[in-house]
Amino acid sequence: MNTPASPTPSASPSPPVRLLIVDDDPLVRAGLALMLGGADDIDIVGEGADGSEVAALVERLRPDVVLMDIRMPGMDGLTATEELRRRPDAPEVVVLTTFHADEQVLRAIRAGAAGFVLKDTPPARIVDSVRRVAAGDPVLSPAVTRQLMARAAGGVQDDRTSRTERARRRFGELAEREREVAIAVGRGHSNAEIAGELYLSVATVKTQVSRILAKLDLNNRVQIALLVHDAGLLDTDGEEGGGLG
Repeated sequence: MNTPASPTPSASPSPPVRLLIVDDDPLVRAGLALMLGGADDIDIVGEGADGSEVAALVERLRPDVVLMDIRMPGMDGLTATEELRRRPDAPEVVVLTTFHADEQVLRAIRAGAAGFVLKDTPPARIVDSVRRVAAGDPVLSPAVTRQLMARAAGGVQDDRTSRTERARRRFGELAEREREVAIAVGRGHSNAEIAGELYLSVATVKTQVSRILAKLDLNNRVQIALLVHDAGLLDTDGEEGGGLG
């Protein structure tokens, strides 16, 4: 008599994403809490009304993601993001804004925010944004990335020239394959798309991206994209531009 095979144990479910909401408007906080609290895989661990509260809340509550308003009357979300991302164990930050792209959003991303969402974004997309950021996938569409890069390219000519020179020096630290991956990230391509273009496995692309982040002391893929733009490696059509030589 054959003994029935033991059932294969199912993988244990991932723990819910621990989320901290920071916004000075109590109605906005209530709406976000209602919207996000309905997701089974998101656990709202706390709320804050000002950027000055963030450090203590993060220390006490240990969130995975902070959903942070940019404009607050005390410490704004930009300053709070900059201070928070200096921590070695910093949670990811998604900034909330009413603008598609402006200098404040650019500053937040340079500080290490994983992306941003508009306050009028459909609820399902805000929920999805939190999930994606928690999984290590920055929330910034290629179209918005191009807007931010165009804004970053503004300013006086001397500033742009200096920024380009600094960015190219930093790219000199990368190996050839790492540069190719970085440029593809700058075009807004996913790991799977980069793997197909460069004939690599997705796992290898992930490893290359991690090496680029470590070598250039960057926080996420969006910062890689901005540095690629600063170095002048993309033209207006999103293709590779001039070399580093």
